[in-house]
Formats: sequence, structure tokens, C-alpha cells
Amino acid sequence: MSLASPAAATAPRFRLPQECPPPVFEAVADARRGEVVLDLVLRHAGPRRLPVRYELAGAHGAPVVLVAGGISADRHVAASDTFAEAGWWDAQVGRGRAIDPRNCRILSIDWLGADGTLDAPIDPADQADAIAGVLDALGIDRLDAYVGCSYGAMVGLQFAALHGARLRRLVAISGTHRAHPFSSAWRALQRQVVALGALQCDERHGLALARQLAILSYRTPAEFDERFAEAAVVENRVRAGAEDYLDHCGAKYADRTAPTAFLRLSESIDLQALDPEAIDVPVTVVAIAEDRLVPVDDAFALAERLRGETRLRVLRSKYGHDAFLKETADIAGVLRESLAAATGGAA
Repeated sequence: MSLASPAAATAPRFRLPQECPPPVFEAVADARRGEVVLDLVLRHAGPRRLPVRYELAGAHGAPVVLVAGGISADRHVAASDTFAEAGWWDAQVGRGRAIDPRNCRILSIDWLGADGTLDAPIDPADQADAIAGVLDALGIDRLDAYVGCSYGAMVGLQFAALHGARLRRLVAISGTHRAHPFSSAWRALQRQVVALGALQCDERHGLALARQLAILSYRTPAEFDERFAEAAVVENRVRAGAEDYLDHCGAKYADRTAPTAFLRLSESIDLQALDPEAIDVPVTVVAIAEDRLVPVDDAFALAERLRGETRLRVLRSKYGHDAFLKETADIAGVLRESLAAATGGAA
């Protein structure tokens, strides 16, 4: 079966500027970081010259696995000897874990727009082109696997459609070929909350509230029922049992995220739209039955329309959309099974 997608023959939407030097590594050991400057043709904003930051960890010469998370994730996936701070997916990436840097090289990027300096619509397909540009800069012809969660899964599907000749297999967890209209409406309200905060000269508070609304969409009523007490009167007003938790989540997110980054990446999720028939690489689709952002019916529809070898795994979790972060054992099992062929039998 050919791995080339129908779009593979089209003109590239990115290139390395001729006058730019090769990537400069910030550190070299078991992990290294760098930045690539790319000329990209954004689908809704035209030509832009943009930096893309990456992290590459693992054994030299080993199969390359790209790992990508949600819009809040960054290039630091897991702790290493070089960069010891916790990563966003330490539960799955590390020595002895499902994605083991002793058996593969792990590549990850900061999303276009994540630093808040790109105030323009960003299509998930633009992110896929940025990944292809980083691969060119690093001299990587082909990814042995792409593991994407949430927004990262959406971008992975775009990469498989647009650059399928550069990918052996894809694992798409809690992300599909489209943004569900109900979920888009939920995100639109979050963006309006940020805008209202800006009108009140308190954009940070608006962003924190938007994050709290987002948390409610990531999790499930079952988890909240099990975890939090009933509402009670506190200092002459009624306070919900989950309010302290939500306040903490909102403040933490606002401390590390630029409002423009949140707005543009939130919009980007809603721009997801691709034809699954354009993908003929092997794909493992992972869905969560309780996911309220990515309904399991969309995962079934995606799996039915993909052209290549397809596996569908449906998991149950009280954590809903956040199951890829919380259900360590179940997700690890899917990853080990899906990546065995890509990494010689052990990811």
C-alpha cells in the first residue's frame, strides 16, 4: 500500500529561509532543544515567517516518534537528564514507560501561536506544515509514528493527509477529523468570556474563568459527584464544592498562558475539517466513551472512512476528555500495542 496521500504532490506551504542559519541547540545530551524559522503560507492569514521551537530526546539513530498534546501542551513532553523539570506527559514518556527514549527518538514542538505573538487564524493544517518544516530542518525524512492527543490528534490527522509519505503510522487519541458543533459553541463562549474580561480591563481574570469553563468540558459529572462536596453557604453566599479547585486551575493557567495564545488556539480547534478518505497510513483511533468534547460517534465515523489499516479503541473513564492524562494504564496499553511495529517491538 502506498503511503503517499493525494495532497502529497501539491506545492509545499513552507520552506526554510535561505538566509537563516541551521538550528542552534540549547543543550546536547539525552535531550536537546532548538528553534527553526520557517516561511509558512497560513491558510487564513497568508505568508508569515515564524519560529517553531522543538525538543528532541532519545537514542540517536532510533525510530522517531512525534508526540503532541492539547493546546496547553508544549515541547517539553517528559523529564530527562538534560531538562529535569516535569513534562506534560511523564506518565507515558520516559525510561520504562510506553514511549521509551532508549528505544526511540521523541520529537515535540511548541504550537504555532503558543507564545501569543501570532494574532491571526491558525489552521491545524498550518501546524502540520510547521511539523514538516521542522523535520526538514532536522534532516528527518520520515516519522516512524505520530502520537497525538486532543488538538495534537487533530494536527496528526492533518499531517497524515497532507504529508502521508513522511509518516508510517498515527495514534489519534481524543481528536478526530472535525470539530463537533456543540464543542465549538462551548469554546466560543469561553472566548467571549476572555473578551468580556478585556472590556473590564481584567483580561487575565477573563482567561482564568474561560479555563474553568474548559475544565468542565474536559471532565465529567461522574467525577465531580465522586470528588466534590455539595454546595454550602460560606460567608453569606452559596459556594459550590468544586469552586476552589476551579479557581486554582484558572489561576494556574492564566499565569502561564497569553490570552492571545488561548484565543487563537481555541479558534484553531474549531477550524479542524478534513476528509478522512485522504488518509491511507495506518491509524489507531482512541476514543473515550464519556468524552463530551469529542463524541465517540465522531471517532466511529472517522474510523469507518479512513482508507488505510485502522484500529479503533474505545475506553471508559470518569475523566472524559482528560483520560489521556489520567488513565495511565489503559493509555499505556494502547500505546505499547500501537507502537510496537514502529519501534521494533518496544516503544
